[in-house]
Amino acid sequence: MHKFDYTQLVPSYIQAFEAYYPSKPDPELMRLYGVDHLHRLNNNENALGPPPEVAQVVEGFTPMAVPVYPNGDCFDLRQSLAERFGKDPEQFLVGNGSCEVIASVIKAFCEKGDNIITADKTFAVYEWVAEFSGFEARLIPLKDNGFDPQAMLDAMDRHTKILFVCNPNNPTGTYWDRSTMTGFLDAVDNRAVVVIDEAYCEYVENDDFPDGMALVEQYPNVVTFRTFSKMYALASLRIGYLCANPEMVGVIRRTHIVYSVNTLAQRAAAAALTNDGSFIRATRKMVREAKALLCPLFDELELTHVCGQGNYLMVKVPVSDTLMYRKLMTQGIMVRTMTGFRFPNWIRISLVQQPIMEAFCRVFRPVIEEIQGR
Repeated sequence: MHKFDYTQLVPSYIQAFEAYYPSKPDPELMRLYGVDHLHRLNNNENALGPPPEVAQVVEGFTPMAVPVYPNGDCFDLRQSLAERFGKDPEQFLVGNGSCEVIASVIKAFCEKGDNIITADKTFAVYEWVAEFSGFEARLIPLKDNGFDPQAMLDAMDRHTKILFVCNPNNPTGTYWDRSTMTGFLDAVDNRAVVVIDEAYCEYVENDDFPDGMALVEQYPNVVTFRTFSKMYALASLRIGYLCANPEMVGVIRRTHIVYSVNTLAQRAAAAALTNDGSFIRATRKMVREAKALLCPLFDELELTHVCGQGNYLMVKVPVSDTLMYRKLMTQGIMVRTMTGFRFPNWIRISLVQQPIMEAFCRVFRPVIEEIQGR
């Protein structure tokens, strides 16, 4: 019998790809770092928790609902989305988080020899899914911490199938305004699919921010992504969605896995849509107050920082980001290291309630002053 050699079965693009390993569970991290609390400032979660309407759904979820399969295509939630945004339910496709709909779009349009285009310092899943699917990911350097529209256009060729624009960008918080976005779409001229990832759009208060839902109606090649993980605080339920013209959605649906979104997530998301007024205002207020506390501290410590839209900001520290992570973890503060985002020596901090931000400041200041020799 031949000796089984699994490596001979693995495509070259999988062999070259490095697996992503998430952080350990919070209790294990607390044990490792010897702390009795952990303030999670690493994943841009909404620390206010979900809207009260969602809490009612979660509390009312009975054990007898567990053995019943969820609706395979999120029928009721798509009705709710259509009503909320004034569209046809067939314009929506719901997935197990935005990552699943990213994969579905790439699978629907790309074949051997094709490429996708995005930024080099943005949400990495666009790049990852393309590469472990055997497609080229063309990564365009940021310009002034934002996506560079002309450079993306210059990188296009006849094999470019999708351009991914994270708006606002994670992790820099920069965004294309309405004129920049429409100018870019006009220049693409329907030669490729343009995905506008609006995971953090609910945090943007500026009037010049373009609405991807409206752009879907103006440009037939636009696909808009949104999520319930960030503003609506449903991260543990893993639910996101895309919106596009019905014909485009029909094609993407062919590659999409049904039954991937659980029943509780579907019900909770529908409930969240009923409160996008007071809850969003409260969350935005929390984020504004956090920025007002952290940015002056970074200025005082003479640290370069990037504070844009979204519930996060970045600061460059005078040591490696990994070392800073460890120093803060010993004090029960968990931040995001940014070397993986190609921002070495930067950390990203999620913006949460004032008492926790004050706790961060009390820990962060002496650590930096010690490093600076003050």
